[in-house]
Amino acid sequence: MLAEAELETLAPWRVSEVQDRAELGRMEREWDALLGGGPIFLRHAFLRIWIDNFAPRRPLRVLVARDGAGTLQAALPLVEQRMRFYGVPVRALLSTSNAHSCRFDAVARDPDQAAAALFAHLAADEGWDVIRLHDVPEGGVGRRLQQLFEREGWPVGTWQSLQSPYAPLAASWDELSKRLTSKFKANLRRRRRKLEEQGGPVAFERYGGGDDLEARLEAGFALEASGWKGQRGTAIAQSPQTRGFYTELARWASREGLLALRYLNAGGRPVAFHYALATKDRYFLLKPGYDESLGECSPGQLLMEDVFKECCGAGLRELDFLGPDMGWKRDWTDQVRPHAWLYVYRKGPLGRALRAAKFKWIPAAREAWARWKQ
Repeated sequence: MLAEAELETLAPWRVSEVQDRAELGRMEREWDALLGGGPIFLRHAFLRIWIDNFAPRRPLRVLVARDGAGTLQAALPLVEQRMRFYGVPVRALLSTSNAHSCRFDAVARDPDQAAAALFAHLAADEGWDVIRLHDVPEGGVGRRLQQLFEREGWPVGTWQSLQSPYAPLAASWDELSKRLTSKFKANLRRRRRKLEEQGGPVAFERYGGGDDLEARLEAGFALEASGWKGQRGTAIAQSPQTRGFYTELARWASREGLLALRYLNAGGRPVAFHYALATKDRYFLLKPGYDESLGECSPGQLLMEDVFKECCGAGLRELDFLGPDMGWKRDWTDQVRPHAWLYVYRKGPLGRALRAAKFKWIPAAREAWARWKQ
């Protein structure tokens, strides 16, 4: 067990909680300064937009650690929610993230010191039963925090959520295309010809924002909703919260020079769409869509080809597909980043029972049911 003196040595920072939205808003400059050139998904504006659209009424529990001079050293944005875990009412602290966030973690100058400071604060707080951090990548501060809880005897659990494909880029498209199979490249050429025959002249279009941003977004949202996502009710346009999030995010990204809407047009109309964000060295694909009536032409993969050419020509070093592992992404790369949901449960009988239910009893019951059905 960690002695009090050891904790003070590891975590000399003072941790407090920001629960007021206006106070959180005033932290943008120091938050982003702390993050430096870190992930877009941890930028202050990204998190604020997420909170405004997906958790507008949930109580904020944003943990901030400052040194003796008052300088921000770490932050862990959480929201509080009363919920039920397998029928048991619990007080949960949840990361400000969901499937639209792509990945999540704490922001920290020194990950080890941050984990120690956050642990000391949370361990002393008796107002929660479970902490859940959504889609934390390997090596993140959240994983260090969870490991510290486990070291001190708290029930913890990890659920592997995503294997997100990404593609390191080359100096040129010719060099990158050497990684692709001959069959795949031949299919791309054949399908592009077929699309031109069926739909008319094919053109790649870049869009980073302007007075017609709303209309351009709507065209992309409509294309995404026209296929299986629309049928399943998961398209952007079908949820006011999701539409609000992506619309506001696009406005912010356009002002910051980060917005990368990409279209593949055939005969003057869009047949494939990317909602993406791009920094000076990375392209992040948040949402793709394509006209599924032209599925035999693979307009989505043809747009990917044009985007890869663009990224190589612009000197970017990586294209991050984000989201789950899917076959069409693996046509382009064999590289993936593991992500996990991290759980910490209250030390004691309730926490041990909740952990056992999540990671032992329920999986065993599902396995038994699957065997019985066979």
